Amino acid sequence: MFTGIVEEIGDVTGVTPSGDGVRLTVRAPKAVSDAAHGDSISISGVCLTVVDQGDDWFTADVMKQTLDMSTLAGVSAGLRVNVERATQAHGRLGGHIVQGHIDGTGEVLEVRRGEQWRVLRIGLPTALAPLVVDKGSIAVDGVSLTVSAVSPAAAAAQWFEVSLIPETLEATTLGARRAGENVNLETDILARHVQRLVSFGIPAAASAQTDPAASAAATEGGSR
Repeated sequence: MFTGIVEEIGDVTGVTPSGDGVRLTVRAPKAVSDAAHGDSISISGVCLTVVDQGDDWFTADVMKQTLDMSTLAGVSAGLRVNVERATQAHGRLGGHIVQGHIDGTGEVLEVRRGEQWRVLRIGLPTALAPLVVDKGSIAVDGVSLTVSAVSPAAAAAQWFEVSLIPETLEATTLGARRAGENVNLETDILARHVQRLVSFGIPAAASAQTDPAASAAATEGGSR
């Protein structure tokens, strides 16, 4: 589990084919300072597992499904990536709940520059559009951001905008993004759960009332 607060910008130093996936080596001194075998580290929003490490680097396996779903499909040595260690239970939730499970990618459609701020307009896959709301949260390349604008629901091409402050421009790779590039997207986990529930056509309250076990659990929990 992550919060979308990038800790450092890392460098991909090696990419080795591994079956239908790849083995990725990333230089990230801060991330490996207290990492152990099996730990989770987010690379530009993708949750990876440490399988080997050194003083300032770690290696992780990237499966085919992850390559198909994310911008890591075109990863090569020299690529700069956003790095975040898994959040600790006693830490502050500075961003929002980010799983590191990418929903897909979006294309940067426009970059509007201001004196200090920068606005990115990013194309949104139609299936993800209902999960993105104005003033809601979204992770772009692993960075927790607040949506500042969305396209109308009836628009043929869906998009959203995020406004980047100077700190985000300097501390993450988003400051180097240009129109035409793709970014990893992870929508709000709460929105995904609601969408799944609604797809069954059964409100949560009604589901609990028709499920004796759920009703009993709710009653027991409320009596404590």
